Amino acid sequence: MMIPGEQTRLLKKLVAYRRELHEHPELSMKEFETSKRIRQWLHEADIPVLDFPLEVGVIAEIVGNQPGPTIALRADIDALPIKEQTGLPFASKNDGVMHACGHDFHTASMIGAAILLLERRSELKGTVRMIFQPAEEIAQGAVLIEEAGALKGVEAIFGMHNKPDLPVGTIGVREGALMASVDRFEIDVVGVGGHAGIPNNSIDPIVAASQIITALQTIVSRNLSSFQNAVISVTQLHAGNTWNVIPEKAMMEGTVRTFQNEAREVIPELMKRTVKGVACGLGAKADFRWYSYTPVVNNSPSFTKVAREAALEIGYDVVGAVQSAAGEDFAYYQTKLPGFFVWMGTDGQKEWHHPAFTLNEDALFVAANYFSNLSIKVLDQWETKEIIY
Repeated sequence: MMIPGEQTRLLKKLVAYRRELHEHPELSMKEFETSKRIRQWLHEADIPVLDFPLEVGVIAEIVGNQPGPTIALRADIDALPIKEQTGLPFASKNDGVMHACGHDFHTASMIGAAILLLERRSELKGTVRMIFQPAEEIAQGAVLIEEAGALKGVEAIFGMHNKPDLPVGTIGVREGALMASVDRFEIDVVGVGGHAGIPNNSIDPIVAASQIITALQTIVSRNLSSFQNAVISVTQLHAGNTWNVIPEKAMMEGTVRTFQNEAREVIPELMKRTVKGVACGLGAKADFRWYSYTPVVNNSPSFTKVAREAALEIGYDVVGAVQSAAGEDFAYYQTKLPGFFVWMGTDGQKEWHHPAFTLNEDALFVAANYFSNLSIKVLDQWETKEIIY
């Protein structure tokens, strides 16, 4: 257990790390300077960085004094294409790019967890691999980490997302589905253009698109079980370029979110049937395209107890984590190995992706302390077979 002076010094260091990252955000797959900074800070803390074929992203490892399995802690490092409006003295110097989802917080916290684990290495019955992952915001980073071989030998993985609506010192824990699957769709509706005053000589793609949008909402209300959760949102609609011409084509785009794999599997076909059926009924043609992104963040029940205990025994509060329909590519790791993802209270005033997003930096030490303690407890319980798969 750290004494107050040591805790203050570590928090001060993590705040400095977080602010430097916040001031210099980088978009997905462009986190070159971010990766350099992470490597530098790990080197200064005498934490070994592993050599994996990654252009961006960093993998490090703390090997315990006692043999045992390897588990992983993951932080995401990329920022968003958002113009910052916080007014902070350490606001983004990269115009139009901002850490508006708190990945700077995640990164600094996990460096803190690595520092604490190094100090407690004598208690560590195994190895903790630190994964500083790029490109979470475009749902590509976790795949790159796996393709680089950084998951080889890893038995389980743990991560978090900051939660602005939870107070600092509170950890949200939930087994099973925590965050939704994320998929994207595109729809082109092709009709016959013509004079806006003589619509009977045209096939109006705007009318067809409007009816398609309405019909798509019946998939959730009338085709899925009432015990399944899903959202179908059309977020873009583009058609025409002047006031007195019926265009030939309308284009739509949107997203689907759900918490059940069964619903995710059937929705694309239901959407395709609806889109083509409505278009055909109005004399138009439609093309439907589906792009799978991330699966559901699905927490292994094997870790629920230890995730709670790791927080309570060091004085933090535990609450039931409320599900979010936002997505997270941490879910990809969970398709490869068991994992657990928690909410970390940060007492923020704005939600994720808001240009005025902020957080309480006191949570940096809370997160670092929690994940170091969680790692030690998981490896302890693995040895005593309290955790079994």
